[in-house]
Amino acid sequence: MNPSEIFERLDNNGTLFKDLFHGVSTDQIHWRPEDNKWSILEIASHLLDEEKEDFRQRIDFTLYKPGEPWPPIDPEGWVETRKYSENNFMETVASFLDERDKSITWLNNLRGVDWEKSYLHPTAGKVSAKQLLANWLAHDYLHIRQITATNYAYLLFKSSPLKLDYAGNW
Repeated sequence: MNPSEIFERLDNNGTLFKDLFHGVSTDQIHWRPEDNKWSILEIASHLLDEEKEDFRQRIDFTLYKPGEPWPPIDPEGWVETRKYSENNFMETVASFLDERDKSITWLNNLRGVDWEKSYLHPTAGKVSAKQLLANWLAHDYLHIRQITATNYAYLLFKSSPLKLDYAGNW
């Protein structure tokens, strides 16, 4: 997939995320399907931090600051250290969508980019800007799936004792 196709899909996913987060009930915002799973609020908070501090920033470093170490990130740890569960859901979603718009504008304004430029990551090895871009899109898809799974689990929880198997196999 070429970079412009990925840009377009990232842009479209912004709309999809907006729709997925729209209408989430107050009860569901903090609900977790299991103790070790994230709530919808925690997912939105993670997406916001990743949008600001991971893919866009790391692609920028790879393209324009070769050899400089990437700023550290801790996506799993941030859930607790940044107290995601205390965030305001609507503000978090709005901030994420705003950051996604900034990312799309930034990506669309890149000119003459060598997408093969790479960074030597201490554990992941050689990571190209193109690989980061493709992983950004993959990251979206993973969280779209996660949100959908959380919504399904919430429906199952709230509908009990009704069975949802008539709809098909999950």
